[in-house]
Amino acid sequence: MTKTEATTRLKKLRAEIDRIRYHYHVLNESIVSDSVKDSLQHELQLIETEFPDLITANSPSQRVAGVPAKELVKVLHTEPMLSMNDVFAPEELKDWETRINKVVPPVVADEPYFAELKLDGLSTTLIYDHGQLVLGATRGDGYAGEDVTHNVRTIEAIPLLLTEHPNALERAHHGLSKEERAELDQAVKRALTGKFEVRGEVYIPRDTFEALNKLRAKNNQPLLANPRNAAAGSLRQLDPAMAKARGLSFMGFGIAEQHRYISTHKLVHRMLDALGFQTTPAKAIADVAAIEQFHASHHASRAKLPYWIDGVVIVVNDNDRFRRLGVVGKTPRGIVAYKFAAEEVTTIVRAITVQVGRTGALTPVAVLDPVHVAGTTVSRATLHNEDEIARKDIRIGDTVIVRKAGDIIPEVVKPLERLRSGHEKKFVMPKHCPICNFAITRKVGEAVSRCTNPNCFAQQHEQLAHFVGKAGFDIDGLGPQSIDQLVNADVIQDAADLFTLEEGDLLPLERFAETSAKNLVASIHKARRIRLDRFLYALGIRHVGATTANDLAQHFGSIEPLKAATLTELNDIYGIGTVVAESVHDWFKNPAHRHFIDKLIKHGVDIIQPQRAAQTLAGKTVVVTGTLEHLSREEAEAAVRAHGGRASGSVSKTTSYVVVGENAGSKEEKAKKLGVPILTEAQFQKLLQ
Repeated sequence: MTKTEATTRLKKLRAEIDRIRYHYHVLNESIVSDSVKDSLQHELQLIETEFPDLITANSPSQRVAGVPAKELVKVLHTEPMLSMNDVFAPEELKDWETRINKVVPPVVADEPYFAELKLDGLSTTLIYDHGQLVLGATRGDGYAGEDVTHNVRTIEAIPLLLTEHPNALERAHHGLSKEERAELDQAVKRALTGKFEVRGEVYIPRDTFEALNKLRAKNNQPLLANPRNAAAGSLRQLDPAMAKARGLSFMGFGIAEQHRYISTHKLVHRMLDALGFQTTPAKAIADVAAIEQFHASHHASRAKLPYWIDGVVIVVNDNDRFRRLGVVGKTPRGIVAYKFAAEEVTTIVRAITVQVGRTGALTPVAVLDPVHVAGTTVSRATLHNEDEIARKDIRIGDTVIVRKAGDIIPEVVKPLERLRSGHEKKFVMPKHCPICNFAITRKVGEAVSRCTNPNCFAQQHEQLAHFVGKAGFDIDGLGPQSIDQLVNADVIQDAADLFTLEEGDLLPLERFAETSAKNLVASIHKARRIRLDRFLYALGIRHVGATTANDLAQHFGSIEPLKAATLTELNDIYGIGTVVAESVHDWFKNPAHRHFIDKLIKHGVDIIQPQRAAQTLAGKTVVVTGTLEHLSREEAEAAVRAHGGRASGSVSKTTSYVVVGENAGSKEEKAKKLGVPILTEAQFQKLLQ
């Protein structure tokens, strides 16, 4: 065979193998037997072995790269992969609709919503450049994920090269208006000729998961707990051969910056179909009543599906309205997960223990007879606090109903009082900490009891675990047992001491060999350089989660001005309430905490200042009112803060500018009376620049 002949034959083989793959993994059709496909693959590999310079990155032979990755590299998402709020009842769904209608009134449309199934897998993003797959990444924290391209390439349901499938495009056109078809065709062409990012779910099919567990049971291996964790663990393998063995699949549900491509989420799904991606059953929806029908029908039939779902996703169909609705925290307003009612089972409460958290909070935990619920085995469930136990009248020895709220969190619903024998015991919160024996206190108006000992071992342990966790310093190799060892052996007194550790400090400890000690020291060294928002989160300040930490970082820019901030200044930050402001203020005024930060810096921790926009509004107070065309009010106020200004909700003599949109109302009138400059959205954008 000449090279010219080989080139022609390879082109045909690749096209045919990809056609077979598409029919099998996307259309669920077997157009040839497995042995025929294997034969074609074998011929392809023989020719590529003879002519290695003809191997292309998108060849079917390149689905398994062969060489394991040394580590998973972090990648920043071009657009955040945000989470969704959950609703569980029709009233909650109606409340969601009411809220979003107040923020951005709905446009007149026959199909204001779009509904699709919510797969139980791992959200993943795929980036294509001129049709060729160049990157696959996990969702991570929503802003940065892990590069898993080596494993994504092994998933047969993911095309390595995007092409316009004529039959798929014809199917995608079905039922569309002439205008919608033209818009879809144009969007597909754009996707094939530039950078294009697909969002979707990597999952393990039901029959594959069951077959894997049968094999593991036969080999006396621990069973995979649930399909979501199994998919996540498989995708994050370093060795692509191991990932391929798990039989992962993929379904698309969206694209990045979709409002720039196409007008509705319905057309986004049609676009994915036309480009050769599998998507879940989905439907454009007219109203809440139709959403209820879609939800009920798929809840009833979900056991028959070849994959697991835990609800349906409802999204505002108009992409521009979705964008204008904006984001609250890490959740877009225009999308909601309508979860199925949780699976419920009964079991017996054998004991109620108390856990001590990093802030000293005591949390009662029910120790249960192990029971299988919603795909996992549950043996413990949080009881939240003393008042919750009293309200539900849960007793030790009770037979109780347990469910997994949203198919995730184990919850004790209520006891079955008719099954009581009379030997059940009421729970009493201890007067002293079960770990350090210090007194327990409970402030008036709070539901939580707390240990009064700031040096309590349990608090120290939880604080360290929080400090080194993924959202904080993200130090690999420091699990709960390793932390206990370091503290018990008096190797460290606090988290700052971690940055002084050397291999010689670890080698005498039981769990550390030369390699593990070397790896941990290297991991700690790597973690020294940290963004300010992650640093603030790692400190474990009460009421400061990841979103609040980011708000503080963006406002202050570095640690020193935050340490010196007054309570008034903290209260004035948008999104920081009185309780949070007091907590942050009190934490930084504590000499021990200030010494801890100084100690971290002394030991080499480098706190990176967040990237800040030009401070064109420094010292200015801006009020945003009415409905803007291109920005939600939250986005506009965030832009004010990012550019150094203060976003206020009321107009006064000290207001610098009032930005007005449609239906601005009384604030615009007050600005005119006071002589405050009024800006249109275009003028505001120009001012930012």
